[in-house]
Amino acid sequence: MMNPFPVIRADVRKTKAGVVAVICLIALAVALGIAVSSQERALRKGSARVADRFDLLIGAPGSQVQLVLTSVYLQPSALLLVPGEVIRHLQAEQGISFVAPLAFGDSFRGHPLVGSTAAFVTQGGVRHPAEGRIFRSMHEVVIGVDVPLRMGERFESVHGRSSKHDEADEDDHDATHKGFEYLVVGRMARLGDAWDRAIVAPVEALWSVHGLGTGHRPGEDRIGPPWDGDTIPGAPTLVVKPASVADAYRIRAAYRTSETMAIFPAEVMVGLYAILGDARDILAAISVGTQVLVIATVLLAVFASLALRRRDLAVLRALGASRSYIFCGVWMHVSVMITTGTVAGVFLGWAGACVLGHLFFLKTGITLPVGLGMEEVRMAAALIGVGFILAVIPSWSCYRQSVGTNLRA
Repeated sequence: MMNPFPVIRADVRKTKAGVVAVICLIALAVALGIAVSSQERALRKGSARVADRFDLLIGAPGSQVQLVLTSVYLQPSALLLVPGEVIRHLQAEQGISFVAPLAFGDSFRGHPLVGSTAAFVTQGGVRHPAEGRIFRSMHEVVIGVDVPLRMGERFESVHGRSSKHDEADEDDHDATHKGFEYLVVGRMARLGDAWDRAIVAPVEALWSVHGLGTGHRPGEDRIGPPWDGDTIPGAPTLVVKPASVADAYRIRAAYRTSETMAIFPAEVMVGLYAILGDARDILAAISVGTQVLVIATVLLAVFASLALRRRDLAVLRALGASRSYIFCGVWMHVSVMITTGTVAGVFLGWAGACVLGHLFFLKTGITLPVGLGMEEVRMAAALIGVGFILAVIPSWSCYRQSVGTNLRA
């Protein structure tokens, strides 16, 4: 059998604009499915990695989702305070590695200032600063890797969350905590989440600057637990590190009361993932429908093209080309377009997912591990396989056409 590739190349050169348009249509349809699939998986992995550091959260009754978003992902929101007596009781509980209040409300040039403990920053001594040391006094802070402050630099915080580039609030005497300076003593290694943009100070600093006391006895000049003062200020969130899985479930059950709610962030994220998965399924169905429509459009375009080329194909037959040669040439032409469009769509979808991941990082600070997985490979392979099968339809139509009829057309 003669080589069909010269004929295919000639057809492509003759109808270059149409071939490019078909390939672009297929690529865009495939890219939508690839981008949705890879981005959804990256979002799951990236968000789950952040929640791993928060075993158990205790907050005031309200939205569990909002508690996780504010405490884990540092999304600003007004949370009710957990009474200080809850902190006192938790300190006396057995089976707890550490209890760390999280206090929000202040910032520096758009970077949230969070009050907590040294144990929270180091995760019980597991993590260490990449530069400097952990805070040891009320006016010292540790910063995330993306905070634009230098070691040894001093600053004053602003109440609320100001813009990163708006320094007007810092000159406002009502907004700035004048006279209460912080000193940068440490910088943590990159975590790949919103905490890379955060500043962590002793929780006593935020309590004190808002006139709530320190939680310690009068005259005690120290930070961190135990808080044993007559009055312990409340906190929006308490991060609890249980000593064991059994302790985690016991403490969660004990602090599910009318005054507090205790949650595992991972469980809350599972519910969010279910919603995310439903949205992914809807978008995937739309993507599949789009791909089907595109393939149908390609076949219609091929039939229209073949109708215009009936005489050319008949001349090939008259010159000695066999039916199988015509069949093979048409099938390969359609298959090459579908394969090229699909492969281009895979890389276009991956690039789109990377762009979306970067935009998500700029908004939230969470790094998404975008990549192509077996799911995307199977999706592309299935489309190519279906395309190969459907390419038989116009090929068979050409195979059955009469040479004499087409020459007289």
